[in-house]
Amino acid sequence: MQEFFMDYGLWLLVGLLVIIGLVFLLSGKSKTKEVAPPVAVEVETIPVAAVPVAAPVPVAPVGIELVVVEPVAVEPITVEPVEVIEAEAPAPVAAVTSEAGEDDLLRMKGVGPKLKALLNELGITRFAQIAAWTDTDIAAIDARLGNFKGRPIRDQWVDQAKYLAAGDIAGFEAQYGKL
Repeated sequence: MQEFFMDYGLWLLVGLLVIIGLVFLLSGKSKTKEVAPPVAVEVETIPVAAVPVAAPVPVAPVGIELVVVEPVAVEPITVEPVEVIEAEAPAPVAAVTSEAGEDDLLRMKGVGPKLKALLNELGITRFAQIAAWTDTDIAAIDARLGNFKGRPIRDQWVDQAKYLAAGDIAGFEAQYGKL
């Protein structure tokens, strides 16, 4: 049965549309309106000479007065240059230094190799440094992160670094997942 519709379905659809069209056309033929026969109307003709014509009324010309507008002199606006002061990144926090020299910042969630290299360029190599950041430190560092702007707050670096600087691996994994 399915093969029948696959082979002849289009032809059946065309035939159905033709039948519907014929029914529509034939139904309109049976309802023709009867038109009343034309009625003769007599029209009286009036000779043109019998129609009075009014004399033209003279119209006084209207005077148009031109108004000349003179341009107003506008002084150019001068803008004084604004001195741009770049915010310096805070000096890296002098935190507890260990014999190893630097921490593996890749252990923090949201820090990858490129971001670790950028943080190392800024002098940030220890979890204790990040854990000691204040809001102003975060804003200054965030301004220098380029494409990674907003990551310290979004990924909660300060909180992560507090766990890792204290060596609280269990607390870190409970909050942020496995290392």
